[in-house]
Amino acid sequence: MDKPPHDSPYVHSRVLKINAGFLLGSGLGTTNDSRFDFPALIVSDDLILEHLHGPLRMSRTTEGILVQAQLEAGVVDECYRCLDRVTKPVTIQIEELFTFDTTRTSEFSVLEDGVLDLAPLLRAEILIENARGFLCRPDCKGLCPTCGTNWNYNTCTCADEAVDPRLASLRKFLE
Repeated sequence: MDKPPHDSPYVHSRVLKINAGFLLGSGLGTTNDSRFDFPALIVSDDLILEHLHGPLRMSRTTEGILVQAQLEAGVVDECYRCLDRVTKPVTIQIEELFTFDTTRTSEFSVLEDGVLDLAPLLRAEILIENARGFLCRPDCKGLCPTCGTNWNYNTCTCADEAVDPRLASLRKFLE
């Protein structure tokens, strides 16, 4: 996927680094409610969002900081049949404990400075949610495997010219 130019309206993923240091000194059960409202965001090299909106709650627990969110995102990707750019609306539920114990093998932990990096968590949740890929439209015709013509916009004669001899007997069903 092409990266947006440096002068693009996309915000860098560092905005997903949340300072939760104020919760570290707070008592157990202390919560903080905030809201994400980004118009366009680059989460990682392989994930671009047209928008990210939704409430975020961070709660202090004995083991760390519990992050909960219900986020609406516009995921930018390519149609898996024709490779056109597609933006797909996605709703994701996040509930993850960022632990104080950095000796665990957990990917999500509270750093010494109290910063939580939500970008890897958000990336993982969105990629899991959309593991099947995107279609630009339900009736996408895809690309010609020979010349690469996008059959949604143009036609080509490659399909008529080159028929796999093993499939030639099936042509009579098309007539």
